[in-house]
Amino acid sequence: MADNGVVLDFDRTRRLGFDEAMLCGDKAPESIAVILDQVAGRGASMLLTRLPAETLEHLPVRLRGALDYDPLSRTAIFGAPPAPTLMDEVAIVGAGTSDLRVCREAARTLAYHGVVASEIVDVGVAGLWRLLDRLPEIQSHGIVIAVAGMDAALVSVLGGLVPGLLIAVPTSTGYGAARGGETALGAALASCAPGVCVVNIDNGYGAACAALRALRVAGKR
Repeated sequence: MADNGVVLDFDRTRRLGFDEAMLCGDKAPESIAVILDQVAGRGASMLLTRLPAETLEHLPVRLRGALDYDPLSRTAIFGAPPAPTLMDEVAIVGAGTSDLRVCREAARTLAYHGVVASEIVDVGVAGLWRLLDRLPEIQSHGIVIAVAGMDAALVSVLGGLVPGLLIAVPTSTGYGAARGGETALGAALASCAPGVCVVNIDNGYGAACAALRALRVAGKR
């Protein structure tokens, strides 16, 4: 179904197990409004990612009032998503509070699809005792999303301690040699811990979708 050049993938949930999301960062408010009107016309819901607050303010009032907006993650939920159906399967582990925005993007993506994640933040290896204090809780989850910037050391540490699927999200947190997250990305890819899966820099949404795929294959969704 097309409207003003917009072709939405309403069949994605059947094929993949999760809905199409709208990346809003480079879209004009008028384009976002066209897409949301098409979603509303189908009686569907949609997750919006990277939605700047200033863009939100320029949406029509009728649409703005229908959005559940989280300014930290810059995500919004349009319509009524499924009720929570799955808990205690996914943990989102963040190295520092500077990574919380990416952690929250992953958590909101999972919540939109009915998966309630455990959020465990500020357990980076600069204070290793903080991670060790929470380790039994982290290990109890079948899927762990590790979110870390700078040298992404958290990824390798968890990779040697967590038995389940580990999905690494390198973040742009850091300065100088951190190179906007490129150092964290390289460190995660080069980790000596085997079997670590890595998504792109700051891609909490992509990590959550990887977790949703795994849950579906495991027959839990």
